[in-house]
Amino acid sequence: MPSIRARVRELVRTRAGDRCEYCRLHQDDDPFFRFHVEHVVARQHGGRTRESNLALSCHHCNLHKGPNLTGIDLKTGELALLYHPRNQSWTDHFERRGVAVVGLTPTGRATVRVLSMNARDRLELRSVASRGN
Repeated sequence: MPSIRARVRELVRTRAGDRCEYCRLHQDDDPFFRFHVEHVVARQHGGRTRESNLALSCHHCNLHKGPNLTGIDLKTGELALLYHPRNQSWTDHFERRGVAVVGLTPTGRATVRVLSMNARDRLELRSVASRGN
């Protein structure tokens, strides 16, 4: 497996502003785990190790996303593509309501569900983080 070079990892981290590109948690708010540079389209699905296919992800979002590319939108019951941080705008698909991340579109809703963005520990972490801002 080709490793992601330090220069590329730093570019991804800087481009993301040290925030998870899925849930928007800042690295400083999750001090126990270093955020991952992950393949948006997993290598097993033909995703390449290129800047255009790499995103910064907190450990929680990365582990829940895994190699998934789709999820079920519970509102429509249909299969929806997961959010792609390189090709889509976060604000088109999500919004914050208090400490919760809310999906606005089938892609947003499926991503929130698959990545378990509103799990209790994530809500607590965002609650603590928002008090510090």
